[in-house]
Formats: sequence, C-alpha cells, structure tokens
Amino acid sequence: MSNDNLNAGTTMVIKAIPNPDAQPIIEIVDLVKRFGDRKVLDGINLRVRRGETLVIMGASGCGKSTLLRCLIGAHRAEEGSVKLFGNDILTVPPKELDAVRKRFGILFQSGALFSSMTVGENVALPLKEHTDLSAEMIDLMVKVKLELVGLRQAEHQLPSEISGGMAKRAGLARAIALDPELLFYDEPTSGLDPIMTGIIDGLIVDLARTMNVTSVVVTHDLKSAFRVADRMVVLNNGRIVAEGMPHEIKTCQDPFVKRFIQGPVEAKTSVFPKSAMDKGASPGGLPELSRVGEEL
Repeated sequence: MSNDNLNAGTTMVIKAIPNPDAQPIIEIVDLVKRFGDRKVLDGINLRVRRGETLVIMGASGCGKSTLLRCLIGAHRAEEGSVKLFGNDILTVPPKELDAVRKRFGILFQSGALFSSMTVGENVALPLKEHTDLSAEMIDLMVKVKLELVGLRQAEHQLPSEISGGMAKRAGLARAIALDPELLFYDEPTSGLDPIMTGIIDGLIVDLARTMNVTSVVVTHDLKSAFRVADRMVVLNNGRIVAEGMPHEIKTCQDPFVKRFIQGPVEAKTSVFPKSAMDKGASPGGLPELSRVGEEL
C-alpha cells in the first residue's frame, strides 16, 4: 500500500457488514477485576463476533484499559471468565495461553518499538521467535507487512528517526506479522494529527477487510471511533452502560452516554464575531447580549 493510497483512504472508509450470526471470537461473562478495595470492572458481559470491529469507549478511569489487559491475559480477574477462540485465558495452563496469544496481535498506545532495532527488525522479531521460516522468507514477510501499512521505505530506520505516526504504523506492521485472527488496538490515534489519525483509521478498516481480522479498539477519540466501528460499547464506572451500532450509540438516551458523546451543556460556549462585539459594546466595555444576538 503506497502513501498515496493511504491518503486516499482517509476520505472514505467502506466497511463490510459483519455476519450477525458469526461465531463469537471473544466471550466475556460476569468479569470482575479489583485493585485493592476498588472494583474497576464490575460484572462485564460481552461477546465479539468473528470479523467485526468493536470499539470500547469511556471516560478516563472507566476501566477500558483494564478490560483490554484482561483480554490479553496481562491482568488476572478475580471473578468471571474471558474466552478467546473458546479458551478461557484465566484458567488455561501457561503453554496453552502462549498458543492463544500467537493468534492475536496488539498495537500498543506508544507503538512500543524496541529502540535499538530498526523498523524492519522490530517487525521481524515475532517471525524469528515463533516460526521456523528462513531468513530470506522472513525478510520477504517484513517487506510485505511494511508495504501494507505504507512504510516500505522506513525498513532500515531506527524508531528515533521516524515520526510518531510512522511508529504507530510500524507497531501495527509488527502486530500483523504472524497473520493474527484478532487485533487489539490500545488508543491507536492518541497523539496524532488529524491527517495521520485518518490514515490509522483507514488501516484499521482496511486490515479488517483484507485480512478478515476481528478488531477490538480501545479509544476515547470519538471521531475515530465512529469511523471504524461496526459495534460500540460505552463503559462507566466499570460497567457497560450502552452497547450497539454507531447510530444507536449516537441516539442513546442514557445520561452519561449523552454527555460523553455530545459534551456537557455547560461546556458549549458561544463565540461572538469581533464585529458583533464592537457594535454591541456597552459603555462598560461588555457586549449587550441582545444586540449581539441580532448580529448573529
């Protein structure tokens, strides 16, 4: 995929509709996670169908990052079950958990590239660690994955020599190195400008379509979320307060969801044109609001 194609992909995102009867690739039942006396996840129940892109949203501290860590086996929950590909990752032996982990990839928030390795070496690492491919075949696979994310020219550069957006794409190339069935994205557009955000969003949708991969995206970026999602859940205080397709979330009447999606009323301030401010100024220097309204 060339950079031109990436930029073109930011203007329109076309998603295939996932099969509603598809077998779930993730099943979460009554999941509870505590840190000390604080219950961070409080009875989460969720299913993710094969081939869909699920977006998990919520305010800071709502539990979405903790839920992601439970899904990849980085946190052990106190109650409930988390099944990936039919395996409960909270109870499977370590060897079986390793086999499950080889079937999914993760794009970390920072990209999490090894600074002493080139971009190409970062992408090659999982292939060297988990396959018996020859050096020539690994080199070819690295070039293919970098081409998919539009980074073929950066193969021999160090992470310190590339931009933040390029680092995210390099991390994504590494995440898909083993052709995973499932991809987890942790705040994939955090810290990116609008153009690069659009490129990352396009890649998420494109990889879901071309690789037939199931995607779970954790984000607080609402524009990005509504661009990539087939289905969405909103967390608040460790619970799912809304679940549905994007248009259903937009029209959800739950008070928290409305504030999260639309913003609080008190945050919606008026911006007056300078001309109105000048013409409507009172002797004390403040605008007469009735006259400003007439100008607007």
